[in-house]
Amino acid sequence: MRFNRSIHSWSWQQPAILFALNASYSMSALNRNTRRRLKKLQQLPSVWEGDRRPLLAFSDTTEPDTEGSSECILWVDGSEGIVRSMDVVPKEMGPEAIVRALLRAMEHPQSPARPARPSKIVVRDREIQFFLRGVLQDLEISIDYVPDLPLIDELFRGFEEVALQRQPKLPPQYADLLLAKAYEIWDDAPWELLADHQILCIELNRWEVSELYVSVMGMLGMEYGILLYRSLDSLKRFRASVLTQESLAAMEQAFLGQDCLFLTYGRVDDDSDENEEDDDIDLADLPVSEIVPNFGTVHPLEGMRPFLYEEEASAVYVALEALHRFFRSSYRQLEEDTLPALSKRFRIPVPVETDLKSTAAVKVATLPDLASELLEMAGISEEEELEEDDELEMPLRDDLVPKDAFLSLGMIPWENVEVLRSGVDFYQSRELQSTGEGLPVVLIQTTRPKAKVLIEQLKTDGGLKGIGFNPGEDPFEGDRYDLGILQTENSSLYLFGEFPEADPTHIAARKKWDQRCKKNKGYCALIVAKGLTGASRGNPQPRDMMALFEARSLSTKELGLGMLQLMPMFDLE
Repeated sequence: MRFNRSIHSWSWQQPAILFALNASYSMSALNRNTRRRLKKLQQLPSVWEGDRRPLLAFSDTTEPDTEGSSECILWVDGSEGIVRSMDVVPKEMGPEAIVRALLRAMEHPQSPARPARPSKIVVRDREIQFFLRGVLQDLEISIDYVPDLPLIDELFRGFEEVALQRQPKLPPQYADLLLAKAYEIWDDAPWELLADHQILCIELNRWEVSELYVSVMGMLGMEYGILLYRSLDSLKRFRASVLTQESLAAMEQAFLGQDCLFLTYGRVDDDSDENEEDDDIDLADLPVSEIVPNFGTVHPLEGMRPFLYEEEASAVYVALEALHRFFRSSYRQLEEDTLPALSKRFRIPVPVETDLKSTAAVKVATLPDLASELLEMAGISEEEELEEDDELEMPLRDDLVPKDAFLSLGMIPWENVEVLRSGVDFYQSRELQSTGEGLPVVLIQTTRPKAKVLIEQLKTDGGLKGIGFNPGEDPFEGDRYDLGILQTENSSLYLFGEFPEADPTHIAARKKWDQRCKKNKGYCALIVAKGLTGASRGNPQPRDMMALFEARSLSTKELGLGMLQLMPMFDLE
């Protein structure tokens, strides 16, 4: 393994100059057309109450940090006792949001109210009062301050009572424990060891649950999670239904017919433009900070429920802890091509319990015969599955990039790309579109003779097809890596870099790489340069560039390698 390679964000461009702009707030006024339109509305001899305040009912009770992140704006006709408009906005939004809600209350009120203009408005905030006086001038509306708003106070009390009675997603005493255990399972990555037909059995004999049958989702890189079936019949019925039913309605019926508890993983909500193509993202490619666990249950009579009651939470917590221990202690056996017969017992502490039993005796066992039965149900023999797995295995070679080479992950502005294309000794072109700020590139700098050998090898393999990254780990040291991989047109895979997963410099460079490749429609490039032992070491100049290979950016899913492990190689003579 090599540890002497470094990553630097680099590009041929002048340093950018950043300007800090100081913005001052200025009050906006309604334009003349709007004022004329509002004056045409019937003016009622009524008093409207208006206010904005945090609302517990709009926060997630399982995530205290989000409480108060939104505010509710209400405009109420106090004379008739009806809500004319209601809006939920981020708390950072300025007072203009109050005016927008007020204009809706006048022109497009909620039913059964009709468009109208009040004679008087009362608010309990001095700043809001002054702001509205400036905005609503010439509309013949009186704006007064009052310390209390009885009707709005009553409405908010009702909202908060509803929020307090709402069922939390997880029982409060188990919320932190289950989330921590879910992230341990994510780190264990059992889907790299078990396919969904390789079932485990957990004997609990607690909380009215005798056994749970565990199906692990995620080996195909689509959905990640743990399904805990309450009965073997339920598991078999679901798999049989999926195999025989093809319509969406039938699939939905089969899904809702399951009887299981579940832990699934999703992505943290993010409305930024960077996530427009979330459906194509493999969660395994994301940092753990962007992963969120979800718990729930499915039952034929109850349907799907995205929360757990206390006894269900107890059973799930103990089951996940038992799985965590089982995966940790049986990792090598589970790596075998066929599911081995394993059985282990654990005594799991129960952190929250009402009876005198503070621990639970749990047995976890594999079910090889059931795995074969489920494969046969799908019309696949175990021998065929092993042959298919063998066909997918592609060795990762480590003999292309010199061990002392300098690596860099960065970007070249498009104007420099044109110069480079005509200046290198060898150029592999693709039909690129000049989008984004430039072309994302991997730079490999070595000596001239070694660079020539590297270039010739890529040419012999038909050229460079793509550049990607794949997770890797050292099972003996527990370290994880982001492995840089080159794929050639003849499907050969070459390792070009081993980067510690937790290295902040690499994390930043990799994030920029992914963003730039996405903006550039999935295209990137490899530059091979000389000058490793000269004055330009670590900072190659255009004259040092020997080859430019334009290629595709490959996702972890496209590489299809799963978690790669560093294994010792012994030279026996």
